[in-house]
Amino acid sequence: MPLHFASGWADDGRSPRKKSERTRQAILDSALAFLWDHPFRDLNVAQLMTLAGSSRPAFYQYFADLHDLMRTLLDGMRDDIMAAAAPWLESEGDPVPLLQATLSRFVTVCYQRGPILRAVVDAASSDKDLEQAWTGFMQTFDDAVARRIEYDQAEGLIPPFPARPVAVALNRLDASMVIEHFGQRPPGNPEAVTQALTRIWISTLYGREALP
Repeated sequence: MPLHFASGWADDGRSPRKKSERTRQAILDSALAFLWDHPFRDLNVAQLMTLAGSSRPAFYQYFADLHDLMRTLLDGMRDDIMAAAAPWLESEGDPVPLLQATLSRFVTVCYQRGPILRAVVDAASSDKDLEQAWTGFMQTFDDAVARRIEYDQAEGLIPPFPARPVAVALNRLDASMVIEHFGQRPPGNPEAVTQALTRIWISTLYGREALP
């Protein structure tokens, strides 16, 4: 499934800047398409640019190297997951259906783009900057989930316990699950993953069963 970051341009095919955006997008899409069927270690710039339909030198107009490309893909995925998580992280009301909606949307994003996470984890061990990017990626969600837990604890909706270790545990579970099920082709069953994560999150935080 192609990755697409909205560029904000109405593409009439004439503007040089729009052509530049299309080229960059083609590189990102081609990288994801490659990673569905191959590990990151097999990716090289020449092959990627053949898939993208551009010359090898064009790659370096947009990215310093393949690790920089992966950081860009990871940043886009972070933004999309945060948007997917908004119902629970930012809304008021009964948190259980909000959390169910959030987890369903989270799984949808990862079902479409799971190879990005697998590739970043694989590549991070050989690139310090990418390792830091992965650490920052996870910390973004650790911070957000811990804040929501603490908010619901203050409202009497979640029992008192240290919020951050639980947030970290739940987020690492999510990452492991989506990499395992959606990190390569054929992807796993998104409904089964959603049901498993929903059961664990809701029972852990709220001591309740997921809604039917």
